[in-house]
Amino acid sequence: MTEGIKIYKTQDLVLQVNQNYNPAKLNLKKWVDFLDVLCGDREFQKEAIRDAIIFLASCEYNSIESLIEENFRKNDELQKRYKDVRDYQRNLPLPYKLSAVLDMATGTGKSYVIYGIGQIALGLGLVDKVLVLCPSLTIESGLKEKFEKLSGDDKIKATLPDNAVFKNPRIIDANSTIKNGDICVENIHTVYERTGSSINDSLKGKGERVLVLNDEVHHAYNSSSEQDIRKWKAFLLNPDFNFKYILGFTGTAYIGDEYFNDVIYRYSIREAVNDKVIKSVDYVAKDENIDKNEKFQKIYDNHDEFVKKYRFIKPLTILVTKDIAKAKTLREDLIDFLEKQEKISREAVEKKVLIVTSHKDHKKNLLELKNVDDKENSVEWIVSVSMLTEGWDVKNVFQIVPWEDRAFNSKLLIAQVLGRGLRIPEEYKSPQPKVRVFNHDAWSRNIRGLVDEILEIEVRLTSEILTSGERAKYHFVLYTIDYEKKEKAVKAEKDTEVFDYSKDKPIKLVSQAEQIERTTEYVDLAGVIKPKNTVIQKNVFTIDEVVNKIVETFKTRGFEAKIRFPKGEYDKEHLPPENEIKEIILASMKVVGIKSGLLVEGNALRIYQAFQTIFRKRGSTVVLERVVHKPKLISAKQIEKESVAVGAVKHGSTVFYTENFKDECTNGMIDILKDVIADENLPRSASKEVNHYCFKTPFNVVLTKLEPERKFVETLVNSRLCEKLDAWIKSRDMGFYSVEYSWRKGEHQTQGSFNPDFFLKLGEDIVVVEIKSDGDDSEENKAKYLWAKKHFEDLNKELKDAKVKQKYFFHFLSPASYSEFTEYLIDGRLFKGEFRSNLEDLLEK
Repeated sequence: MTEGIKIYKTQDLVLQVNQNYNPAKLNLKKWVDFLDVLCGDREFQKEAIRDAIIFLASCEYNSIESLIEENFRKNDELQKRYKDVRDYQRNLPLPYKLSAVLDMATGTGKSYVIYGIGQIALGLGLVDKVLVLCPSLTIESGLKEKFEKLSGDDKIKATLPDNAVFKNPRIIDANSTIKNGDICVENIHTVYERTGSSINDSLKGKGERVLVLNDEVHHAYNSSSEQDIRKWKAFLLNPDFNFKYILGFTGTAYIGDEYFNDVIYRYSIREAVNDKVIKSVDYVAKDENIDKNEKFQKIYDNHDEFVKKYRFIKPLTILVTKDIAKAKTLREDLIDFLEKQEKISREAVEKKVLIVTSHKDHKKNLLELKNVDDKENSVEWIVSVSMLTEGWDVKNVFQIVPWEDRAFNSKLLIAQVLGRGLRIPEEYKSPQPKVRVFNHDAWSRNIRGLVDEILEIEVRLTSEILTSGERAKYHFVLYTIDYEKKEKAVKAEKDTEVFDYSKDKPIKLVSQAEQIERTTEYVDLAGVIKPKNTVIQKNVFTIDEVVNKIVETFKTRGFEAKIRFPKGEYDKEHLPPENEIKEIILASMKVVGIKSGLLVEGNALRIYQAFQTIFRKRGSTVVLERVVHKPKLISAKQIEKESVAVGAVKHGSTVFYTENFKDECTNGMIDILKDVIADENLPRSASKEVNHYCFKTPFNVVLTKLEPERKFVETLVNSRLCEKLDAWIKSRDMGFYSVEYSWRKGEHQTQGSFNPDFFLKLGEDIVVVEIKSDGDDSEENKAKYLWAKKHFEDLNKELKDAKVKQKYFFHFLSPASYSEFTEYLIDGRLFKGEFRSNLEDLLEK
């Protein structure tokens, strides 16, 4: 039986505050009217405030440690996560204090909760002063403005208990002396300044009578925050102040992918969406491969859709990068695109695009954030960084674009980025609007899992190797080889060539379409997939534009070659006339059926490259040669665990298991799998039971993520084929068995590696299979196929020389050839080299 597959549902990690306390020590009934007026019908805000006050003021807890001890005894999930209660306590960020965090999704009114806790703590006489810390001037300004309104609200004043120690607190910043009954709002940077701040004079040595409330506390907990921010936690722990009461507030309670371990209240994005407090979320489930131009056009098409749909406001799109440098580059690229797309001046476009980062050059832009929701404001596009310390109360964001995976590849960053678009505009509260996340298809599968977890679809299925029991007999070992790369110079045979562009030897172009329709599939939180079609206009050039560029190159650069055109030969002394260059281009276009008189960017580039070759000096070229090392053994036992969120089985993932799964999985996994099997709302492809005699693999379960993989596993467990197989394993996307390859991506040679999907064992023969969709003959796949064939040819030669009997047979397969593959494997023709799949035929062309 396997160990450690349990994935913790976030709600199970929240510490529960005991509601059974001594009412003689804490009377919250007197504050019911205050909470009703402050929070209205937002019951979750009242719950948050009550839990926080009970934790701080009920005398049930001396510190966060005592709350943990109480929860650890009752919570099985915490016992599984930590070895013991001491192990848990050793990992606390703010130990030995009444410290905790309230996790509330962005847009759910944290400021009301912060104010409510501060006023009640002052009213009870628990503390004399409240210090509210935040990471930036923008947030400080926003909180002060909100608190001043609340403190001066006559309806709220009327609800305060008569015996409250401090009522209607004065709202100040650290420029003033902090007096008893005050709420001081300050950004964390001011705390470190020795001049102009009253923090030291007012609070030093008085920390036990001060409540510190930390807004956006994830910045204090995360080491990736900027240097000044990292001092935040040190300030809270400073013995000179000796703060006793500390609460943090955030909508992103993560350090990377790890959930905070001191959370006492959680109101998640999923709960807030269900309660229609914030927007719902759509994100990309499937998208076609696109270049930057196509990506901009799809983003623009979405933005245009929202402009038309939400006519009474000004919808915004935000594009998010990992760091400031990339944000600057993206701003320029976006402006270039919009200038061309909207056919307006660059100056006008620049007014539509706002860049928001912590860089000193962008400080003035932070002030404009307050106004971007105004319809009269010109900003429609915001470029930002993922970890932004500034306040973000913008409500009109309807599209979020994580520009690169690093801006959106952890729970912290996803929650942070999603938070930018969750607030609902007053004009469109009903029906509940949605924010659309346009992420890239290349990493949508990984994002889907993380987003599902942020949105509380966190239960996961895990596939792992079994090292004991019946299934352990299907372990087997493989051989691989490593290579040493050496550079070798190859000298050209001659320095002068004749370049022949006569009519019977045109430039090789490809068939083209100036406009194409692309489909993007978006999935909502209910798992409903909706396609959206966008007509993409490709970048095109006229023939005259292409000819003029070539002629200009001839005039400015010398060349040694001769050029043969239909009407004669030319050299550097006798340049070819424009009309003959044009005739060659037209003849080349005719061969591939281009009649529009326009050339898409790729074909224009092919023509430029054909003529650029003339200007290259023929010298020696450095190539890489591979020197083969001796074969080495790899055991299937080295394969790492693999897991998918249960939510993923709605989108094409499948779990294969046997009737004996209860003996081959842990208790937690058994319960999860039973739920999946019993769920009639899931697709039929979500789970497949296999006769254990035909499940000849050492895994407890096998997970597939796409239809071609699922169909291939169905082929392997078919009774006809399984009789022939001794064992098989499904590899992982990374690690285990890797094959290097090299291919030309654009103008540059790119090195990479991939893991073949399946290894099938039949005696001493190993069949290695890479699975792709039908017709997927991309240049990268051609390179993978070529290099993998060479890898296994080299491996077989080395094994033969070493007198090792094992032999490898490698194939690229797609579903169109599964039937033929089965027949050829069963009757042995595959091992005679007679099998060739439809996909291999395409890859070899």
